Amino acid sequence: MRQAGRSLPEYFPVRGEGTILDAINDPDRAAEITLQPVRRYGVDAAILFSDIVTPVWVSGFGIDITPGVGPECERPFRAAADLDRLRPIDPSADLAFQTKTIELLVEELPVPLIGFAGAPFTLAAYLVEGRPSRDHGTVKSLMLSDPELWGRLCARLADLAITTLTAQVAAGAAVVQLFDSWAGALHPEHYRRFVAPYSERILAAMADLGVPTIHFGLNTSELLDQFAAAGADVVGVDWRTPLPVARERTGGSVALQGNLDPALCLAPWESVAAEVRRVLAENGGHPGHIFNLGHGVLPQTDPETLGRVVELVHDEGRAEAG
Repeated sequence: MRQAGRSLPEYFPVRGEGTILDAINDPDRAAEITLQPVRRYGVDAAILFSDIVTPVWVSGFGIDITPGVGPECERPFRAAADLDRLRPIDPSADLAFQTKTIELLVEELPVPLIGFAGAPFTLAAYLVEGRPSRDHGTVKSLMLSDPELWGRLCARLADLAITTLTAQVAAGAAVVQLFDSWAGALHPEHYRRFVAPYSERILAAMADLGVPTIHFGLNTSELLDQFAAAGADVVGVDWRTPLPVARERTGGSVALQGNLDPALCLAPWESVAAEVRRVLAENGGHPGHIFNLGHGVLPQTDPETLGRVVELVHDEGRAEAG
């Protein structure tokens, strides 16, 4: 589940100096970092080394990723005039580095490549708050106090996501994932009114391209029915919601991805193995399940533990199939 590089010793020499955006902007480095977890772990797919703020960054809005903090804007979004700072992007020029990265990966990868983009609410949260937030008070205030401007902002961000994902698919990405990491901060009715239509628009555009889609958010237990209805083929589930509950809330209409708590991977192997088997048992043999973590790999995770998790899941799957 993304961010695997932060726990790998081979990641840091390649990552180099500067921010993560500097590495993303270098196709050779970005391709190598994408390949590292595949080589080490033998996972069933690769996830493009990128970041959800990449299209906002190349649009010229003014955002950077501060080490140890996350995305930060020197001038947060405050008024309609700020929409001009989110110009439409031309993938052939603005995302040429990402296209080249994907082309390099498609030539070398033995497994499918997953591309991704950020959903409008999560991106808007960074742009309006100006940095990561615990309560998302400023972005919620804009959403409720000026629905017209909120809609224009989300439409602009949806366009950026569609352009980005379309370019990724054209370059060779076999699957795309829409990250709405902070949607779980919303009341279900607010999600329905102010957020869902824009994610639905993005996923509909991807359906037209004929690629499988994954929709993920953190702490979205009360939104899983709406995530499933938005049009994705797979819904990601974090560790807070048991898979049987998630399957009931999604009506069995989608495959599920998840949902081992990444913090548990810090425990002794016997405990980790028991938790892996618990997740597999909770799935109950349903074919529509992609085993994964419930969120990103913690930087202090022992790579050997993750390798054993992958091996155990593969062994259990072969045993069940045979």
